[in-house]
Amino acid sequence: MTETNLRITGLSKSFGGVQALDGVDLTVPAGQVHALLGHNGAGKSTLIKCLGGAFPPDAGTIEVGGASYPRLSPRESIAAGVAIIFQTPSVVDSLTVAENIFLGQEWTRHGRIDRRAQEGVAAGLLQRVAASCSPRDRVGELPMGQRQLVEIAKALSRSASVLVLDEPTAALSGAESDALAERVEDLRAQGLAIVYVTHLLGEVERLADAVTVLRDGRVTHHSAVAGHTRRELVEAIAGRADAVHRDSPAAESGDVPIGAPRAPRLTVDGLRGPGFGPVDVGVAEGEIVGLYGLIGSGRTRILETLFGRRRATGGTVRVGDRAVTATRPSDALAAGIALVPADRRRQGLFPGLGAQDNALLPTVRSLARRGVRALGAERRVFGALSDAVGLRPVRPRLPAVAFSGGNQQKLVLGRWINEARTVDVLLLDEPTQGVDVGARQEIYQVVSSLAEQRSAAVLFASSDPEEIVALAHRCLIVSAGRVVGELSGAELTEAALLSAVHDASPAPSEGAV
Repeated sequence: MTETNLRITGLSKSFGGVQALDGVDLTVPAGQVHALLGHNGAGKSTLIKCLGGAFPPDAGTIEVGGASYPRLSPRESIAAGVAIIFQTPSVVDSLTVAENIFLGQEWTRHGRIDRRAQEGVAAGLLQRVAASCSPRDRVGELPMGQRQLVEIAKALSRSASVLVLDEPTAALSGAESDALAERVEDLRAQGLAIVYVTHLLGEVERLADAVTVLRDGRVTHHSAVAGHTRRELVEAIAGRADAVHRDSPAAESGDVPIGAPRAPRLTVDGLRGPGFGPVDVGVAEGEIVGLYGLIGSGRTRILETLFGRRRATGGTVRVGDRAVTATRPSDALAAGIALVPADRRRQGLFPGLGAQDNALLPTVRSLARRGVRALGAERRVFGALSDAVGLRPVRPRLPAVAFSGGNQQKLVLGRWINEARTVDVLLLDEPTQGVDVGARQEIYQVVSSLAEQRSAAVLFASSDPEEIVALAHRCLIVSAGRVVGELSGAELTEAALLSAVHDASPAPSEGAV
């Protein structure tokens, strides 16, 4: 009988009334690669964090190596034999490979760290994962693929029996992805239970023995990979075989029927930049267009180049009948182009500033009178903005960091849709990433209203097909830095999006997706 290294039973977790996990079961025997699939927000990250001890589950049990736990602390998770390798390696760049592997569990002799002994053991671990680096190499000087292998070696040094890989190839080249796949196969042969989280169905077909699909916190599909076609996997992720297009809020409420002629608001011809291009994009006034692609497809680079965060190397951009050359964000803002970034905490907010100051930063000067801040006008504009985006609570001085993810996103959105700002083109990168279901619908309505009432052009990037279907009038498929297809009307379904992006994606040996 095959030994079961990991068994999760009835795991549930909620946040503020939103059910992130609802009775999830997952069993991974020793020597199996088990793919965990699902849209953003499906519950994959919450499940991983419960397994790693970051979140305590509300109900259910986690069994590792025969020992059962109602909940795990981070220390207990490591001691039980669980190792989680996230998208961004948690190595310390300034330390050597050996120092990273033994960080927090240093070997000492006569009160001093025994570096020679550590380096000897590290060399064996590196050989076990077929890493090409040396124990004395500085980790910060290693390519990303080698950094991941260092993390895996560290997990093996702690006798890990369960290895969780979270989107492991997202930042890797094609050659590095192929090398990692070989290491995963080796570790499976060594008897590890491997949970492999990915959006890439090609990786599932190549590596996984079994697959579990999460949707809205529930297990909606579980099967062996063998004997199932890619189309069946796509349908399992999309949630239904005959996925029907749902009219977006914008499509339902717009005065101009979708497909009717409208004046172009954003016109992009032959845009090129590092890692993408040439790209042609047109967005009419009042239209919402999605850019859909996998991680690393070039979606974010396109948006950041339009906003002036990245330097274009070719092509033209027009807003209405005006040519725009945005070499920095201030140029884009002057032309009426605004961006809401995916990482709102690092790129969109000043966490220590109050809500009102965060939302009105770009408009304080325009509201001022004779160089003096118009505090009354600021309060009035913020009040109207709060009503428009559904901000709760309406506390102007409360630091932005104290708000939920959804309300933080509303603050960043509010910057560009308040009555003191004029935005012709709104760019959104993963507009509801880390946002709960209720706030997500409110944000969709805010974006739809902006397009409808102010005739703005909205171009947004998302890796969530459900979000694309809910918000976009039409969608451009992005792969390897190029627009490779378009879906609209009845063709715009989750299953069609998943099929299109996976059909367009290069094979692992051809480069990173």
